[in-house]
Amino acid sequence: MNTIECIRSRASVRSFRQEKVPDKLIDEILEAAICAPSAGNAQDWEFVVVTRQETKARLAEAAWGQDFISRAPVVIVVCTNLRRISSSYGERGSNLYSIQDAAAATQNLLLAAWEKELGCCWVGAFNEEKVREALVLPSHARPLAIIPIGYPASKPQKTPRRKLGEVVHREFY
Repeated sequence: MNTIECIRSRASVRSFRQEKVPDKLIDEILEAAICAPSAGNAQDWEFVVVTRQETKARLAEAAWGQDFISRAPVVIVVCTNLRRISSSYGERGSNLYSIQDAAAATQNLLLAAWEKELGCCWVGAFNEEKVREALVLPSHARPLAIIPIGYPASKPQKTPRRKLGEVVHREFY
């Protein structure tokens, strides 16, 4: 599958087959994630790979009851290392670049998973403190995305996209 095809065909998956995802595939997906650009090449992203049912259930609870998280074979929590990014960029690094860097890594992760025939969903709605507690995160690690991953139970439905003419402005808004 080429890059454009992967981008155009990827859709969020919230229903997974209960089939183990090989560690090798997870590592390949994480390798793709760390190829993302980052502010000043700070590479401030960090990832927590979760397979224990108890921890996945705590993450689902932290995500305000999004139970599909607990039913995924693997959950990756994308974090930023605030020490790493703020040492170069201070408050702007902590408040903006960290989020941009994690978002770029997350997009790479989603596309790499899809290319490997794995489905996933970018979950951003969660209580950060509850995620922090579930994963025993240090104070400098901020969770920014929860990504449940597994083999899709069915083909996901692609949601419609707005037309270019609705979102693109030339020269001026």
